[in-house]
Parts: sequence; C-alpha cells; structure tokens
Amino acid sequence: MYTTNLKFMKVEIWSDIACPFCYIGKRKFEKALAGFGSENIEVIWRSFQLDPHTRYEPGKSIHDYLAEKKGMSTTQAREMNDYVSNMAVAEGLDYHLDKTIPANTLNAHRLIHLAARKGFQDKAEERLFSAYFTEGENIEDHQTLIKLGKEVGLDETEIKHMLDGNEMMEEVEQDISEARRFGIRSVPFFLFNGEYAVSGAQPSKVFLQVLEKIKTEETFQLQNGNSCDIDGNCN
Repeated sequence: MYTTNLKFMKVEIWSDIACPFCYIGKRKFEKALAGFGSENIEVIWRSFQLDPHTRYEPGKSIHDYLAEKKGMSTTQAREMNDYVSNMAVAEGLDYHLDKTIPANTLNAHRLIHLAARKGFQDKAEERLFSAYFTEGENIEDHQTLIKLGKEVGLDETEIKHMLDGNEMMEEVEQDISEARRFGIRSVPFFLFNGEYAVSGAQPSKVFLQVLEKIKTEETFQLQNGNSCDIDGNCN
C-alpha cells in the first residue's frame, strides 16, 4: 500500500482514446491538480478498450457507428454526440465529432506505453485524444501513429518496430486484466494509491475532495460520474 501523507501519491487512470468522457475527465482532473499541487503525484494512464472489435471502415462516421451500436437512428446518434461536444466545450475542449473516425485503439494504447518508457506518457495521451476528437485522425493507421508519436518525441524507427511486432502488447493486456480484477466496466476510472476510487468524469471539486481526503487519511467512498461502458452506453 502506498503512503497517503503526500510524500508520494500514485493515481492510475483507466481510459480509452475513443471515450469522449475520458478526455473530459482528464481536463477536470487536471484542474483539480492545478488547485492542489501535483509535484508529489505520479499519474499513470492505464489501457482500456471499450470495443476491441472496432475496425476502421472507410466512410463510416462516428454517428453511423454509434447508431449501429446502440440501435438508434443516425439523427439520434448525432444529437447524443452534440450533447457530449457541448460538455467538452465547458472544459475548454473543441470536439469535431463530424470528423471523428471510428477505429481500433489497441495500437494507440501501445504507443502510449512506449511513450511512458520515455517519461512523456501524459503528452502522448493528450496528443491522441486531440487527434481523435478534434482533428479527425485515423488512430488505427500506422502512418498516423508514427506521425503522432514523432510529434510527442518518440523515435520513428522505434515506433515502426513496435507496430510491426508485439512490443507493448503485454503491457496493454496487463492493464485490461487489472481492470477486470477491479471490476471496472466503464471509463474513465481513477484509482488513488491503489485504494480510493472515483468512477467517471466527476467535477473537479470531487477530485480535489479525494486528494484532500487522502492527504488527511480520511475514508472516501466510490463516486459515479459520466463515463462510457463496454456495452456502448455513455452517460
């Protein structure tokens, strides 16, 4: 068990690049850190795949994908995506979901783990979120991942080597296995010091409350907020 006196704090965040609430949750958590001070806090991003069977299909929009997955009309799916986009605006994010390309996120997670070895995992997480939700990049495409990886400071040869083999696959699988062990079915999911859990994109004040309670070693119960689950439900 990790200490809770803020000489060291560890925050693990299970997230999927294709989860709109994960990017929103990242911003809310960052605002809490800004109000608390993060110099003694280690943040680790853990892999989670909401739909490991997703594959890039030319011409398929995120609205089409959501409509098929949830059994609704494309118009209804677009309305749901507009609602999420408005939530993102409140956190300073600029979603362009009309450009978002549904894609498998496995290799994106592998890239994030590769970046973690170099000490800039958070930078890679941020870049991939922005590429997916704002820029309409295909994060399943190897050339796209090479470009994005280079932008955050990774070596092109190293990225290609990873994509051509199985490097970082074990790390991704371990994260997903750990999520099952904890019973995690929706993301984002925040685990503080392996003990205190917050589920969903909670308001920044909730994250701040957790940090303060850990500081004073008080008990904090699980909270539930906006998240996306493995059954395709985002709420």
